[in-house]
Amino acid sequence: MQRIQFPDHLIWGAATAAFQIEGAADLDGKAPSIWDRFTARRGRILDGTDASVACDHYRRYREDLDLMAALGLGAYRFSISWPRVISSPARRANRLGLDFYDRLVDGLLARGIRPFATLYHWDLPWFEQQRGGWESRDTVWRFADYAEAVARALGDRVKHWVTINEPLTIATAGYVSGDHAPGRRHPLRAFRVAHHLLLAHGAGLQRLRAHVADAAVGPALNLFPVLPCRRSDVRLAERIDALANRLFADPILAGRYPTSLRRLLTVYRRTLRPGDLALIGQPVDFVGVNHYSHLIVERNWLPWLGFRLARSLDPNARHTDMDWQIEPRSFLDTLTWLRERYGNPPVYITENGAAFVDRVESDGSVRDPQRRDYLEGYLFMLHRAMDAGSDVRGYFVWSLLDNFEWSLGLSKRFGLIHVDYRSLRRTPKLSARWYADVCRTGGFDLDDSLYRSLLDTALDDSLELI
Repeated sequence: MQRIQFPDHLIWGAATAAFQIEGAADLDGKAPSIWDRFTARRGRILDGTDASVACDHYRRYREDLDLMAALGLGAYRFSISWPRVISSPARRANRLGLDFYDRLVDGLLARGIRPFATLYHWDLPWFEQQRGGWESRDTVWRFADYAEAVARALGDRVKHWVTINEPLTIATAGYVSGDHAPGRRHPLRAFRVAHHLLLAHGAGLQRLRAHVADAAVGPALNLFPVLPCRRSDVRLAERIDALANRLFADPILAGRYPTSLRRLLTVYRRTLRPGDLALIGQPVDFVGVNHYSHLIVERNWLPWLGFRLARSLDPNARHTDMDWQIEPRSFLDTLTWLRERYGNPPVYITENGAAFVDRVESDGSVRDPQRRDYLEGYLFMLHRAMDAGSDVRGYFVWSLLDNFEWSLGLSKRFGLIHVDYRSLRRTPKLSARWYADVCRTGGFDLDDSLYRSLLDTALDDSLELI
């Protein structure tokens, strides 16, 4: 066996999102979100479910806190529901909604678990959507007001803040494919939405720093290598990389949009205003990295898109239940790219994990060795990145609980803890017990043959990110 041991300073945690686990859709004054309305529309959710109950975390949070403590988590990343906190267009804070997060934070601290709060994980209030949503610049300043209300309530205890989670997914799935709320299919509006999300990050950061002493603030970006299917697709992959990765990382970390997007910026010149990039490009305290796999692209002559996703370059590749290729090397390449392109900013891995088909066995256990194998491979590459100098401060596995997986409903299970959606019983999986040992010891043992295989992959120059 080979021991993979991480530095003592690395924080081990788990992550969730409010809409995916809380339930209590209209309890204690919570207003509807765009996702509440989206799930109510027939045919939008794969399995026909909704998140009105989800994991019922709003009522069962104490049980979930005890599970976190049993896992030995050092930190917990959760999101705050904007429509639970600001439940009317008048923008007055809903005290009952804030009280829930007060109790949650106090429960975390009482168990020695550091709270990491995300301000926006996709659940825009419906009344904000009716006023234009992220297509409207005014939403940026209303988000800033919401950030201030949360900072005033929780900032004496919460010091780590994520502003916006995955602006890429919001813009593309919400406004290009229409697979996510608000379900628009207007690709020409997607850049305006992206720019406003970046502005909201900057405005939210300002409010947090104004009201939270010693605040550590950053975005959570989904970053991944974009690979060409064939040699003829190299330029295409470079363009998609600019749109998927650099469109968001460059403004935040370098204060500019990618030069390769000059034509796009010309089209949207009225969206960009003087001072915008200064607001977006304020120094951040860290970058949150959400990473699962890579993207392989090839030419496609659809006039409105111009490319399509290819399944895999390797016929023997393994995939998760999301049909995402399991390729740990992509994690190393992503962190290397971030270190070399942007001067090695501090990083928290805010999401990394995998969905598989899990079931409760007759003896009451949930055996998921494939999830443990996934985590071993990706954590090995995280260790390699840190050895090479990447300034990684913490790792949050996605996810603590099985939950409502957006447009896929309850059909996909990412959790370390199995949730029976009828009884709402929680059952720690095999991977949870393995991860608890990682949290306790700061490392894990790898079989010699797997270690050598992963090491060979890490050293293979032919797999480097474009």
